[in-house]
Amino acid sequence: MRLVKIPFNGGALDKKTGQELAPEKIAGFLKYFFMNESGMLPVINQETVDVDNSNLEESFHKIEEQLSNLDGFTVIVGGDHSITYPCFKAFAKKYSNPGIVVFDAHPDMQDDFKISHEDYLRVLLNEKVVKKENIILVGVRNWSKEEVMFLKSNKIKHYTVKEMSFEIRREICDAIMSVARGWDAFYLSIDIDVLDPAFSPGTGHLEPGGMTTRDLLYFVQRLKLLKNLKAVDITEVNPKKDVNDITSKIAAKIIVELA
Repeated sequence: MRLVKIPFNGGALDKKTGQELAPEKIAGFLKYFFMNESGMLPVINQETVDVDNSNLEESFHKIEEQLSNLDGFTVIVGGDHSITYPCFKAFAKKYSNPGIVVFDAHPDMQDDFKISHEDYLRVLLNEKVVKKENIILVGVRNWSKEEVMFLKSNKIKHYTVKEMSFEIRREICDAIMSVARGWDAFYLSIDIDVLDPAFSPGTGHLEPGGMTTRDLLYFVQRLKLLKNLKAVDITEVNPKKDVNDITSKIAAKIIVELA
C-alpha cells in the first residue's frame, strides 16, 4: 500500500493549527497493529508531500504533481479536507469516469469562499472534474439552507446520519456499492468529523449525533471489496484537540483495514 502524507492546513478557514501534525502522528500508530480484521498484515510504503501552509496554490500544485503517478492502491492522510481538491484532480486525470464517496458531517458545498475545506467538492463539481451523478455523501448532519437546496436541485445522492440506523446500514452500503460499481474508478474521502465527537474529539468541528467507529469501519471494510476503489483520503484529524490520541488511533485503524 502506498501511503502519502500531506501535512497541509492552509485550506482551513478558521486558521487554527493542528491538522498539519496529523499525518506523522497517525503514521506513528500503524506499528501497533499486528494485522487487520481480515487477518492481513499490511505492507505500507510511506512518502510525504512537501507543502507550504502559507501558499495554497503552490501546495495544491505540488500535491497534484506528486499524485500524478497514481499506480496501485493509494491512501492519503491530511491535513484539512481541502487536500481532496488536488488529490481528486490528479485521480480524475487517470480515470475517465471517476466517482467519489465522501464520509463527512458536512456537504462541503458552500459557494462563498475560495477553495477551502468547506467548498472543495462544489469547486470540483463546478470545474466539471466530477459529474454530479458520480458523487455520494454519507453521514451528513449539519448543512446550510443553501447547501440543502443545491444538493436537492442537482439530485446529488446523500445519506444523513438520521437515515443510517443499524438496521438499514447494510441497505445503504448496498446502494452505494451498486452505484460505485458503474464508475471507472472511485475515490473514498473520509473527514473524521463524520464520527460522533464521543469517538473522535480530535477534529476542528465537533458535530454531535454522528456515526460510531464501528459503523464507519463497516462501510470501509465493505467498500474496500470493490476492485475499482483506487484511492482513499483521511482528513481533519487535529492532534492538538485530541484526547489520549483517540482520533489519531482511529485514523490509523482505518488505514490498516484498507490494506
